[in-house]
Amino acid sequence: MALLLQIKDLHTEFRTSAGVVHAVDGISYTVERGETVAIVGESGSGKSVGALSILRLIPDPPGRITRGEILFAGSDLMQLSDAQMREVRGGDIGMIFQEPMTSLNPVLTIGRQITETLEQHRRADPAAAHKRAIELLGLVGIADSARRLKQYPHQLSGGMRQRVMIAIAIACDPKLIIADEPTTALDVTIQAQILELMNGLTRRLNVALIIITHNLGVVARYANLTKLKHKQLRALRRRIQVIFQDPYSSLNPRMKVGDIIAEPMKVHAIEPEAPRRAARVRELLAICGLSPNFADRYPHEMSGGQRQRVGIARALALNPEFIICDEAVSALDVSIQAQIVNLLEDLRERFRLTYLFIAHDLSLVRHLCQRVAVMYLGRIVELADCDELFDNALHPYTRALLDAVPVPDPSVEAGR
Repeated sequence: MALLLQIKDLHTEFRTSAGVVHAVDGISYTVERGETVAIVGESGSGKSVGALSILRLIPDPPGRITRGEILFAGSDLMQLSDAQMREVRGGDIGMIFQEPMTSLNPVLTIGRQITETLEQHRRADPAAAHKRAIELLGLVGIADSARRLKQYPHQLSGGMRQRVMIAIAIACDPKLIIADEPTTALDVTIQAQILELMNGLTRRLNVALIIITHNLGVVARYANLTKLKHKQLRALRRRIQVIFQDPYSSLNPRMKVGDIIAEPMKVHAIEPEAPRRAARVRELLAICGLSPNFADRYPHEMSGGQRQRVGIARALALNPEFIICDEAVSALDVSIQAQIVNLLEDLRERFRLTYLFIAHDLSLVRHLCQRVAVMYLGRIVELADCDELFDNALHPYTRALLDAVPVPDPSVEAGR
């Protein structure tokens, strides 16, 4: 796919009586032609301001885009005149707002609001615009289109008003549609219908879509790519950590163990003062069963099991809630595996951690896990409580995995 939109280091601020609010603070992302991108964040995180900044709809005063580039279809929108931007808005870029009742003009008929867009941006004559308006209402799933064109917004349901907003957004065959929380004000069943409609239309018309939402279910179903606000991504990384498969390759060989463990705290400003970071490093080493003196060693001066304990200490440095253990013991010998698994079990209880334990060794899975998902050819084929899965596996691949587990009993193995 070809690049359509590129946002580079965009900053938007608002001057208030309480000081300057940095609503958008250095975001950068790209959107390709025909791609659906989700901008995710909680209320007040700057999602909508970022979208309005693309269209240069920030009210000045009190708002102002202070820095950055907005490159769209080969043009820098920041360099266009106001007249040129009016041609872009509604023409090349369509916008679907959160609340259709406040976005639609209450004193104009639905038909007039659609034809106005066509007359302004495509220089359509009234007859052609009327014909296209009927076609657009049919395209967005509104029956009896000719009659609906004569109605006013208050005569339509919330879902139908949002369909009208979508019709206006696609009226001029835009290259990009920005949908700002387009279903928040609708009930669940209508939400699903509107999302399916937008998804179908963007694919059918090959239009890129930026969907702004706080609903991760929407993201999972419809977005090709998700852009998290930078601050949110940093916060998420603090809450989620990873213990990697190979402890040697996942540790920087040029750094001492103390620096390796302290680095996440320094990056995320958990412990800004060096003495406190050093004390926390010693504490983490002790928690993971290592002497504080290991802080002065390099990774190559340690055994495989000791290196993995350092990896665990680094994962704990940010006080995470969720740790992904990616084949965390597969590179270790059997006795060390048991030690590390026991350590992980103790840490889970002590710090109330949640693990996603990725493994191919089912004996380890049974010892550590409460629920098990079995993957085969890129899909989860079975998901069950651990005891249920081991005692009553349903999928043939799960049964094959269980049958392949070696049993330390020659007589049992001989009969298999």
